[in-house]
Amino acid sequence: LLNSNSFTVIRDDAFAGLFHLEYLFIEGNKIETISRNAFRGLRDLTHLSLANNHLKALPRDVFSDLDSLIELDLRGNKFECDCKAKWLFLWLKMTNSTVSDVLCIGPAEYQDKKLNDVTSFAYECTTTDFVVHQILPYQSVSVDTFNSKNDVFVAIAQPSMENCMVLEWDHIEMNFRSYDNITGQSIVGCKAILVGDQVFVVVAQLFGGSHIYKYDESWTKFVKFQDIEVSRISKPNDIELFEIDSEMFFVIADSSKAGLSTVYKWNNKGFYSYQSLHEWFRDTDAEFLDIDGKSHLILSSRSQVPIILQWNKVSKKFVPHSEIPNMEDVLAVKSFRMQDDLYITLTRFIGDSRVMKWNSKQFVEIQALPSRGAMTLQPFSFKNNYYLALGSDYTFSQIYQWDGERKLFRLFKEIYVQAPRSFTAVSTDRRDFFFASSFKGNTQIFEHIIIDLS
Repeated sequence: LLNSNSFTVIRDDAFAGLFHLEYLFIEGNKIETISRNAFRGLRDLTHLSLANNHLKALPRDVFSDLDSLIELDLRGNKFECDCKAKWLFLWLKMTNSTVSDVLCIGPAEYQDKKLNDVTSFAYECTTTDFVVHQILPYQSVSVDTFNSKNDVFVAIAQPSMENCMVLEWDHIEMNFRSYDNITGQSIVGCKAILVGDQVFVVVAQLFGGSHIYKYDESWTKFVKFQDIEVSRISKPNDIELFEIDSEMFFVIADSSKAGLSTVYKWNNKGFYSYQSLHEWFRDTDAEFLDIDGKSHLILSSRSQVPIILQWNKVSKKFVPHSEIPNMEDVLAVKSFRMQDDLYITLTRFIGDSRVMKWNSKQFVEIQALPSRGAMTLQPFSFKNNYYLALGSDYTFSQIYQWDGERKLFRLFKEIYVQAPRSFTAVSTDRRDFFFASSFKGNTQIFEHIIIDLS
């Protein structure tokens, strides 16, 4: 009997050695905290009373060692019936012990009710986080992922090392390891294209022209397959892959003053230039998206507002459709969907970046994000959790998460990446990652984890 004292804490192994203790009463104290292993070893305990203390929560599985427990008294305590009580709620339904009523002090909707009357913890009791999984000791500007023969690969453009590094997910070591290395000159983009069982990588270069490589089974490496005309692509800034009517295309946005953003098409033998979109506009990004069942391209530029091109089914070419007004100097456009709604993000180095939503007639702004020094605003999602990664040259990069109630993205986490240039989601082996490329530091791989708050 330890009743009517002034105890405030019961720490781990408080009753070590009392293997045959059967009755333990700690009533009328001031206990607020009980450690997870406080009752460890009390396998013969049949009666436990913690009545009339100041308990608002109990650590998960605190009673797991009490194999012989017959009666538990928690009267006179009022619990926070939120996530911290979820495990106790489930334990009460499973235990064969007789347990006094557990009363709630909060949340407000459960005040003075019994824990057994709580209807659900499912939504409130999980959160997510991003933790560093692996650091790659080199700089990079773009990351692309692709699947081939049930394996997951990542292609990383490394201009300073003049490489397009191809990594493979190692199912045993549970990390990404080097698979192949495509060398070049000032590589700024590596984009994988899968045509049937063939794997190609478009390697965009600032010097020496851009090229396409094909994976050769006999050499177990990528070998040069085709050159891309230097006269058309002089300063590539983005590669976008898409498919229309079962035909494979990619477009390269050219950001030089004499640039000629060009669409290329697969003709069963190689990729040939199919359509020049426009010139003299210093295009920074191309984004393919489906708007109301029709294929479109959005081109962003340093010299004009983003323009929307629509695929003409008769001419089988892209034709000008509309523009996104009042959004000059956009570095990148990315599209994503939540439920049935279509959204785009517009990245700006100076001024606010934007999140916009398609309203069946045009894109309308739903949120502005301060983004001084931003080079990328990348949407991605894991397990119905929707995020935006905003990379800045001047401050911490910010990850925003979609708030379904407010219908806005809210700041979720800050991460430090030196001069970030891209964020890319990669999923494998029931695990989710995102790669943060860095123009001046190490490339970082973060893992997306689910945390059970109970």
